[in-house]
Amino acid sequence: MNQKAPILLFTYKRLDALKKTIAALNQDELSKQSNLFIFSDGPKHKKDIEKVGEVRNFLKDISGFKHIYIEESKTNRGLANSVISGVSEVMKLYDRVIVLEDDLITTSNFLTFMNAALSAYEEEQKVFSISGYSMNLNKNNKKTNETYFLNRGWSWGWATWRNRWTNVDWEMKDYAQFKKDKKEKAAFALGGSDLNKMLRKQMNGKLDSWAIRWFYHQYKVSGLTLYPVCSKVYNNGFDKLATHTTGSNSRYIPLLDEELSSEIIFPKSVALSQEYQKAFLNNMSFKARLRSKIESIFQTNFKIK
Repeated sequence: MNQKAPILLFTYKRLDALKKTIAALNQDELSKQSNLFIFSDGPKHKKDIEKVGEVRNFLKDISGFKHIYIEESKTNRGLANSVISGVSEVMKLYDRVIVLEDDLITTSNFLTFMNAALSAYEEEQKVFSISGYSMNLNKNNKKTNETYFLNRGWSWGWATWRNRWTNVDWEMKDYAQFKKDKKEKAAFALGGSDLNKMLRKQMNGKLDSWAIRWFYHQYKVSGLTLYPVCSKVYNNGFDKLATHTTGSNSRYIPLLDEELSSEIIFPKSVALSQEYQKAFLNNMSFKARLRSKIESIFQTNFKIK
């Protein structure tokens, strides 16, 4: 497919982070061939009005893409509703999308990787999504342009197809039955020890996340996500203005792609990459999350960076 997948960018009030996201995308060799859809969320509090206004003034001056479409919400939808409605809206026009938030810095071959993967696995229904971000899971792998499959997606620079997205039950109608099934919950946790807690908080109204519902649907359909060995995305959003990414980011620091090759080595088969799955689960274990929480406390109380 010659047409490049559209880029969807969700932004709120972090102007400095947004500028870095746009600057990185402008360095991408495929940006000029790609349509950019920007969704600007409205202020949640009066104190945010000025910051949102600064963001929207900057949006008017963005260039370097095939076409740019800007949607400014009059109200504060929140990230979950913004992503669900925004992706669904664009999916009416395109059969695939690439999604970013305003705190992500991409490599110059990010769009090449995402578009190539979207084309390669378009007809393979088992492949649920593509992730541009990857944790540093295998420091000994010398083939930096290789890829692997995990049974869970990630929300820091991702892509999917219309026929995967439109089947998601965002209301989670089967949750009442799921939460009573210990085997089901244990199986879901094979994608990470944090998943059941996140899902429970979502359903109890203590979390507002599109991603955990997306991950749950992926589990229900036994889907896989393709990851690059060397990350094409760096999350720059661990700061005081962040809404969802706060605290210590040490375990999330990726091995960034420095070779920037346009040639991608896909797995020989569409199957879980056991070596990477084991390393991923170790990084998402209760022990790893506890260590990260302690680091966050030290950072907050003692201003350690």
